[in-house]
Amino acid sequence: MAAADPPPSAPWMRLAPLAVLAAGLLGVLAAGLHEHLSPDALARHRTALTAFVAANGALAALAYVAVYTLAVAFSVPGATVLTLAGGLLFGVWAATALAVTGATLGAVAVFLAARTAAGGFLRHRAAPWTARLEAGFREHAFSYTLFLRLVPLFPFWLVNLIPAVLGVPLRTYAPATLIGIVPGALVYASVGNGLGAVLDAGGRPDPALMMEPAILLPLLGLAVLALVPVLVRRLRRTP
Repeated sequence: MAAADPPPSAPWMRLAPLAVLAAGLLGVLAAGLHEHLSPDALARHRTALTAFVAANGALAALAYVAVYTLAVAFSVPGATVLTLAGGLLFGVWAATALAVTGATLGAVAVFLAARTAAGGFLRHRAAPWTARLEAGFREHAFSYTLFLRLVPLFPFWLVNLIPAVLGVPLRTYAPATLIGIVPGALVYASVGNGLGAVLDAGGRPDPALMMEPAILLPLLGLAVLALVPVLVRRLRRTP
């Protein structure tokens, strides 16, 4: 006699990972920890942070990645200030590598939680409305995910959710996310690296600098290039 199929997991079990991340965000907000992710807080704690990094080296780098990962996983506002702080404390290239690592790990955590909690449910409820969108997105998943990552106009947390809902595999989502994060992280780390002089002069960093045309337009250009493989495939199919 054939064994019976295992019973489907209870809805609350599927929601548990996303609930943990939501609880983490609420905990951070309730404790006021998000207030430390601001330009003013960075200016106030600059001396202490610099001393900590100088005294602890590798431990400080690991702590930075851990904090960045949790900030992204919990969708805490102010992750850009973390990248600025990284540039100030670790230098451009090290800060870029550390920020990209933390952001990618946090984004993967949200992706997996969303895929477990909502991906199948939303695809089932929204079908057949999303069927065509899902098929097209999955066919060009790497290019579309990379495009969404490169355009700074899309909220980071939203780009974590869309591929999960549309069934993009982790093996595609993770590298596209990592590569797509690099340009923005490099820009913020570069600005952060020169932040000491700005703070000494009484200035404050502007996290909205991504909207400056000199930065936004090149990023949009990279985003368009990410769609070239999609265009090439469609042209090849055209009789």
